[in-house]
Amino acid sequence: MTPPPSPLFDPSNAFLAPMVEILRRHPKRIVFPSGLDPRILRVAAELVKTEAVAPILLGNRPALRAMATDLGLSLEFIGIIDPAESDDFDFFCERYRRVEKARRRAVPDAAEVMVKPAYFAAMMVQYGYADGVVGGNEGFPAAFFRALFHLIRPMPGRDSASSCLPAYLANRPDLGVNGTLFLADCAVIPNPTMGQLAMTAVETARAAHLLSSEKPRVAMISFSTRGSARNASTTKILAAMELARSQAKQLLVDMEIDGEMQLDAAIDPDTMQRKAPGSVLGGRANVLVFPDLNAAHVAFKMLEYAAGAETYGQLVLGLARPAAQVSRVAKERTILGAALCTAMRAMAYRDLVNAEDFV
Repeated sequence: MTPPPSPLFDPSNAFLAPMVEILRRHPKRIVFPSGLDPRILRVAAELVKTEAVAPILLGNRPALRAMATDLGLSLEFIGIIDPAESDDFDFFCERYRRVEKARRRAVPDAAEVMVKPAYFAAMMVQYGYADGVVGGNEGFPAAFFRALFHLIRPMPGRDSASSCLPAYLANRPDLGVNGTLFLADCAVIPNPTMGQLAMTAVETARAAHLLSSEKPRVAMISFSTRGSARNASTTKILAAMELARSQAKQLLVDMEIDGEMQLDAAIDPDTMQRKAPGSVLGGRANVLVFPDLNAAHVAFKMLEYAAGAETYGQLVLGLARPAAQVSRVAKERTILGAALCTAMRAMAYRDLVNAEDFV
């Protein structure tokens, strides 16, 4: 029998520890589509210990019980659902048929779709059987995102989705919010339009404020600072910043935003003073919005592998329910953090989405 692993939750983590304290008073149900992953089972057991999240695993019951025995883990207080054997399977199939009919699409075999864990989990979240979903750890990101975007409604006023990624550097508390930076969009839109960049900036700011309780300071990242170079890319970023500022005012999102600017100016006060004196950010940005997926993805991988940052999944923005994607090589702490962030976001969604949407 494998001995129990050391605790995954670190009480000294300046980003996650406050969330656990809040969630202990308001625990949320998070569903994991890929329940038959040892990492997920360990994370679920740890979440139960923190008393912050009620985990729900999708998968074959006997196989999950056998895996738990092999890992020396208890399944107490962990929900287990086998989609094909669920009492709600027929209801979800009927709901899926209605969705496809409303979209004027040919309805495939609904059962064949609903038996897929990612689709079943998305349906659970959309109809209130769970408060959020964390998945993607056993397949390509596109497959997980496809299920989310197909079945979870967009947030009112949004017609596309993007993502943000919290990155925690324990040895750099001077950066961001006590060492936490929010990077966007690292997962969804390869080449965002001006409008998509603006949406990403505002929604990342909203997520950053919820998760850190600090005022978002948003930097629109570029290879140029304040017109030091000018081309179509920098012009788009500048226009996106102005649109984001307007949207934030309309949506009552209290944030500071500036750009376009280089990364060093965004996070280093001395460099900011030289390159963009008078900026409202003061070289202390905590939200970094990158011009495209290539730049954002490379940046977060560099933070992980070169700077030792802990990252906590791709938090999906623009949907009416909270979701997070974690990679096939995600560490257990990444999955744990993604679950806590998703649970925290679930607390705020009734204020962001029309109440009737939860019926």
